[in-house]
Amino acid sequence: MFPISKKSGSTLATWLRGLGAPELERVLAARPDAVSAPEPRSIGELADRLQRPASVALALPRLVLPYLQVAEALAALTPTSRDVLAGLLDAADGERTHDLDAVLEALADRALVWPDGNGLLRMAAPLRQAWESPLGLDASLAQLLANTASAELGRMLAALGIKPTGNNKQNRLAALIDHHSDPDRVAALVAKAPAAARKLLERQAVRAPERSRFILFGAPSSDSGPGERWALERGLLIQDRHRHGPARMPAEVALALRGPDWHAPFTPVPPVLRSVSVTASEVEREAAAAAMAFAAHAASVLRVCAATPPARLKAGGIGSRELSRIGKAAQCDEIVVRLVLEAASAAGLLARDGERVAATAAYDTWAEEEPADRLAVLLRSWWTLALTPGGSRDEDGKALPALTGAPPCGGCVQARHGLLAVAAQLPAGEGSADLADLGMSIVWHRPLVDQLAQDATPFATLIQEAEVLGALALGALSPIGAALFADDARALVDACRRLLPAASGTARFGSDLTAVVAGTPSAALVTLLDSVADRETAGAASVWRFSPGSVRRALDAGLTPDVITADLAAVAVEPLPQPLSYLIHDAARSHGRVRVVSAACVIHGEEPALLTELAAHRKLTQLGLRQLAPTVLISRTPPDRTLAALRSAGYAPVAEAPDGSVRIERAQRPRVASPVPAPRPPGGPARPRQTEARAADARTAVDLSSLAARLLTAPQDVPEPDPWDGRPYDSDTEEIIAGHARNLSFTDVRQLAHAVNEGRTITIEYVATSGSATVRTLSRLELDAPYLHAWCHLRDDERVFTISRIHGVMPA
Repeated sequence: MFPISKKSGSTLATWLRGLGAPELERVLAARPDAVSAPEPRSIGELADRLQRPASVALALPRLVLPYLQVAEALAALTPTSRDVLAGLLDAADGERTHDLDAVLEALADRALVWPDGNGLLRMAAPLRQAWESPLGLDASLAQLLANTASAELGRMLAALGIKPTGNNKQNRLAALIDHHSDPDRVAALVAKAPAAARKLLERQAVRAPERSRFILFGAPSSDSGPGERWALERGLLIQDRHRHGPARMPAEVALALRGPDWHAPFTPVPPVLRSVSVTASEVEREAAAAAMAFAAHAASVLRVCAATPPARLKAGGIGSRELSRIGKAAQCDEIVVRLVLEAASAAGLLARDGERVAATAAYDTWAEEEPADRLAVLLRSWWTLALTPGGSRDEDGKALPALTGAPPCGGCVQARHGLLAVAAQLPAGEGSADLADLGMSIVWHRPLVDQLAQDATPFATLIQEAEVLGALALGALSPIGAALFADDARALVDACRRLLPAASGTARFGSDLTAVVAGTPSAALVTLLDSVADRETAGAASVWRFSPGSVRRALDAGLTPDVITADLAAVAVEPLPQPLSYLIHDAARSHGRVRVVSAACVIHGEEPALLTELAAHRKLTQLGLRQLAPTVLISRTPPDRTLAALRSAGYAPVAEAPDGSVRIERAQRPRVASPVPAPRPPGGPARPRQTEARAADARTAVDLSSLAARLLTAPQDVPEPDPWDGRPYDSDTEEIIAGHARNLSFTDVRQLAHAVNEGRTITIEYVATSGSATVRTLSRLELDAPYLHAWCHLRDDERVFTISRIHGVMPA
């Protein structure tokens, strides 16, 4: 059974004071944000931190499905007894009752639900407000009738034939609540109702309440039908007099009309995860293949972006056309391109440069690292990405651009963590037989996470990403996935280095004018082969093909045939084949026979026949060539365009510098400043590995056991007296409000604090920053000092109010 307080009281602080040290330590461990620096100095301060909306919001995404189901049921009934809650969840006996106790204990460990001294279950106010209509139910009868006049309550009781113990409002409201809280009496009453009223009530009992967006001053219109009037006269429906809209059904009435066989959903057992046997070696082999392929593709994608920065759309992001261009050049699928772009951007390897996305200086450092270290940088970035990179379609099926800079998606991060958490629960030597089961398990373990509209099965895109990266293999968690799940940077680098071989610095050259590199080529080898050949395939093995054009490209960069041959021979596993040597020297013999000089522009050479041929060439007429001498031509076209046209026509010209030397043509490397620090492999130096001492963590972990003992032995919070009349504060909320409400009297502070604690509607006089004063009626109050979050009935929307600008408080 979940921990019971030794002291009575409905507040969280009172319950916490009654816990033993082990129970309080569990609360501190489950809600680490509440003990972050500075440490709480008292139980009262701890309770205040635990009930802050931001703190509760941090705890919610980590709750599994049954925790949220129980919390929603309790939100519909709170405060209520455990037996009533068990009846609603169909967990009154058998194994389900033990499951319910386990869930309540887990919620109590997180200080989200606790029992008071009267046998009722209480819950943190921000948790209750997480549901606008829990279980599709409206507010309770007490809340809906809080502002109803005593005379109107008397008319309802008279219609029901009930005589209260007293004629004041409190006694009349208590009698009406007592009657409507009995499902048998409500069912018997509705059974005698006119047919129109009965149908109306039964229909409204099973649908969520409608929220009107219009304000009506004064009483509601009287044009309701006879069925609705019958229900209104007996309090089975309540008309909200402050806004126009349909009559509201109290939660007690709706539950009674749903019948004893209706139960709130409660799924304490996770879905079955079918598994098959897999060995650790099989998982590692599959993960290594996937990781190696992704590392090679990532290098290719970023190399393409570094050479030709992709253009951004006017609306932001990189569109489908650019993604297709990058994918075609890097020879990989779109999901890989999106993964690489998003992870590299988050790691600071890419950054926006005007209307393009360019490589940063950090990319050059990253490109020189070993494949395992490069992969580790991208994996760490993916693990913390606040989006799902593979999301390529919206709800309407339209293509989504990449790198849009969308708002952070906490649910996407939780989905990624939930996937690996589910996979980690599989027994050793087993993998998921159907990956769709993993998606269904995520729904149970992380019910609040975000799903993509494009997925035919839950989280299909996320699972595909994990497989592409090698985090999942054969339905099981790989060493890479285990390191990510443990959030261990060093273990991640070690896993990558174990699965990925070192970069290859050699190639095999074939007589078919190809070069094949097994594994991941080193950065120097890639630079060499890209300069003299064209890449055809990339992945577990990369292939380059030599051609006259590719060799001429190397010659244009200033290399000589002897240097090219020597460089290739230095990385060749075997001697260079004769066809490749012949190709290099044949291309060199024709290279430079025609020279282009920028005189706007002059073409000259040593062969008059060749110059005459150029002047008469029909494909070169657009250059406006004119022969000035047997070995000199003049062109009206700039040198760069002239060079391109001559090369397109099959010639091999070179450019001259003003001093007559050959101008070296090297590819430009556009770079932009990185918005984040340069990525650094978190595991230390690359191979060969060196033994080094791990740096001690500078942060000192909080000793929860000693903190729990200090809090329990600390003196209880003594309310500070009010500065006006010496009266003590009634609650922590009151003290917090008093510290910020400079313009409120003690009575107004107490009234506002009571409304926050009890979820009551309140009316305030508020002075805006412009100086204009308005009167606002507020409900659904959330205190986040120095601000008050509430639903404003005047604006019919959520609003944030500065407490110091509240000048008066009155009942709604």
